[in-house]
Amino acid sequence: MFKAQLSKYAIWLFVSIMFTTASVVKAQSLKIVPQNSTVTIFGTSTIHDWESKVEQTSGELVLNNSKQIQTLVFKIPVRSIKSGKGLMDTKTYDAFNADQNPTITFQLSEAAPLKITGKEVEATLTGNLTMAGVTKKISFKTTGKIIGENVYKFIGSVPLKMTDFKMKPPTAMLGTMKTGDAITIKFDVTVK
Repeated sequence: MFKAQLSKYAIWLFVSIMFTTASVVKAQSLKIVPQNSTVTIFGTSTIHDWESKVEQTSGELVLNNSKQIQTLVFKIPVRSIKSGKGLMDTKTYDAFNADQNPTITFQLSEAAPLKITGKEVEATLTGNLTMAGVTKKISFKTTGKIIGENVYKFIGSVPLKMTDFKMKPPTAMLGTMKTGDAITIKFDVTVK
């Protein structure tokens, strides 16, 4: 009887390992392609609207065999945010407290099904965004295209408030120029 139970247990263990291995083998790990990706931050001030471009990004997206996004990590070095204006960049880095919080990170917290219609893709991503040392749960929709075998392009925008991350909107000219609290991060990111 003991041998029969042990034999059943061994078969169950073997089948479990095979299914787990099959799922892992079929998962696709896709990296962000920085040269084909853009991230831009848009905002307002009492004088004019502004934008800053992100010059460096990194990250990885893992799709399981059911085309569900299992994991996603996206990182932006704060000092790679550039407006083309030195004073504005300095104020941006100060607002982030970039020396102590050098990276903005989004990490998926809930698996997201990737809806595929022909070459079009769509997903709602929910995860933790960390900026200036503060982490908040956010959700946003992304759309895009399949542009090659295991190559995807994702486009979207994320509206945020700096104060939600305990950031003080920058000011200049003795406080006469004030940056608005609301910003929008627009992305056009390719992974392969």
